[in-house]
Amino acid sequence: MSEPSSPQERGRAAEALARRHLEQQGLRLLAQNWLCRRGELDLIMLDGDTVVFVEVRYRRSATWGGALESIDARKQAKLILAARYFLQKESRWAQHLCRFDVVAISPDNTSTLQLDWIQNAFDT
Repeated sequence: MSEPSSPQERGRAAEALARRHLEQQGLRLLAQNWLCRRGELDLIMLDGDTVVFVEVRYRRSATWGGALESIDARKQAKLILAARYFLQKESRWAQHLCRFDVVAISPDNTSTLQLDWIQNAFDT
């Protein structure tokens, strides 16, 4: 992924990279950038029978903490509320198991991108 100029472009490129990686691992996309009054869900995917809410985090630098460290308790609470709202609106998925994954993307020491996929990154 070359370095896009705006934060929005970087976010879209990171989400596209994460989506490709997860699809290569057998997950299927249900929704991307799903918006509601509770917030936004970057990727909603299906892993077998499990609905997976994926938060994609990209950090150009670890100066203020890396991509993983940026998902604090407040951010987790927002994701959980948005996921609950999704399951209310899209009731066909409400009876499925759910989990929250994080895909953290950051440059390594050689300026290539490191992608870390953390399954079950946090509990509800």
